[in-house]
Amino acid sequence: MAPKVLVSDKLSETAVQIFRDRGIDVDFMPDLGKDKDALAAVIGQYDGLAIRSATKATAKLLENADNLKVIGRAGIGTDNVDKEAASKKGVIVMNTPFGNMITTAEHAIAMMFAVARQIPEASESTHAGKWEKSKFMGTELTNKTLGVIGAGNIGGIVCDRARGLKMKVVAYDPFLSEEKAEKMQVEKVELEELLKRADFITLHVPFTEATANILSAENLAKTKKGVRIINCARGGLVDEEALAELLKSGHVAGAAFDVFKEEPAKENALFNLPNVVCTPHLGAATTEAQENVALQVAEQMSNYLLTGAVENALNMPSVTAEEAKVMGPWIKLAEHLGAFSGQMTDEPIKAINILYDGVVSEMNLAALNCAVVAGIMKKANPDVNMVSAPVVAKERGIQISTTNQDKSGTFAGYIKVTVVTEERERSVAGTVFSDGKPRFIQIKGINIDAEVGANMLYTTNEDVPGIIGTLGQTMGENGVNIANFTLGRADVGGEAIALLYVDAPVPAPILSKLTDTGMFRQVKPLAFDVV
Repeated sequence: MAPKVLVSDKLSETAVQIFRDRGIDVDFMPDLGKDKDALAAVIGQYDGLAIRSATKATAKLLENADNLKVIGRAGIGTDNVDKEAASKKGVIVMNTPFGNMITTAEHAIAMMFAVARQIPEASESTHAGKWEKSKFMGTELTNKTLGVIGAGNIGGIVCDRARGLKMKVVAYDPFLSEEKAEKMQVEKVELEELLKRADFITLHVPFTEATANILSAENLAKTKKGVRIINCARGGLVDEEALAELLKSGHVAGAAFDVFKEEPAKENALFNLPNVVCTPHLGAATTEAQENVALQVAEQMSNYLLTGAVENALNMPSVTAEEAKVMGPWIKLAEHLGAFSGQMTDEPIKAINILYDGVVSEMNLAALNCAVVAGIMKKANPDVNMVSAPVVAKERGIQISTTNQDKSGTFAGYIKVTVVTEERERSVAGTVFSDGKPRFIQIKGINIDAEVGANMLYTTNEDVPGIIGTLGQTMGENGVNIANFTLGRADVGGEAIALLYVDAPVPAPILSKLTDTGMFRQVKPLAFDVV
């Protein structure tokens, strides 16, 4: 059955057609996002939800989204999506950070010009028939210092445009390296330094715990007298009341805001103050940007639903379409190794240690980690997936560590998973053969070569004669067909293991018969998702 997507906000018809052309069943209801009750009533039917800012993907809505796999936001900001609730539900949240970068950066530059030359007030005055030429004395941007808070995608474009205007650019960004700053031809500084030196300050950071109120009353007071402040990023980054007071006192010469703490902004401390330019969140509001982000979100959601490629996800490591082709079998192996460990572990897990060897060590390890953890967690919660598993593991206080190393043995690459509990450590390793099929190659340090089947039986025993006969006879007498039979042992007469790939789950009475022979230390049925 084809995946089903709901578009609940206004997206271009071209984007909607992309879903259809890719073979996805899509319902285009651009006003449904405004009716939360109606949306909640139908959301359970869909695998994907494509939105802009009108739809609110709240925890309450997600309670009804039993089939939902992905939410795609056409745009950068995802304040309207409860990402924690989505992660717990196993829903990927992706945005489109590149489709409106230029548009948003251009708006910030336009706002800087507008506040530097008081263009909106001068325009209003001239329209009113006044000719107040001497009233609107502006300032040049040339040779002024621009302080950029956040030099990522959009901030980087602003830096580039500002240098073209012959401005001096200083940037505060904890993630900006000295090498990258030098390449961008900007000076990397601490926030305190930026506040002291900047003639204009522009913000280009997301709203997080670290950035909330970054321009607080205290920090605003440290700014250079006559500074002008531009915010085209997110509301809540600036203490708007404190800024209003500094505008009234003349310490701040002007401000230009496209975003506000409360939106829609019907009232605000900055409204109606002289030399304050305000726009209604227009940063991405150009025809080109709206089309770009709509097309991008349709492509990203289609790629995920059809191929498993994860692009621009906010709550899961991204896996490109090219990576998905190569990594698909390895991700499936990682899930199988996790599933084996999870089904074999009955006591609380303290830690999960994952070793990547050879070719797999150069792959997207973050995504592989999620697959391992998802496999382990499925025993406790069958609905867990690569998105929700790390959240569940963190809630349980499970420590996850990874090691990667160069090729060390026979196989081109392998993954080894070790689960640590209070009682023991249990390890299992696997590889992917040239045919793309995952294989178990080691359990508890004992080498084997076992194909992974949907239904398997795992036994441990002392290495003595009769084990193969007992297993074969018991399965045969009870109508259980064995598709594959693999044995391994540590030493002659030491601990031995068997993995049987069977056509159907082994019934409990047969398990009891094997246990009652007294020949087996452990008899454990296993199930794997091999689809």
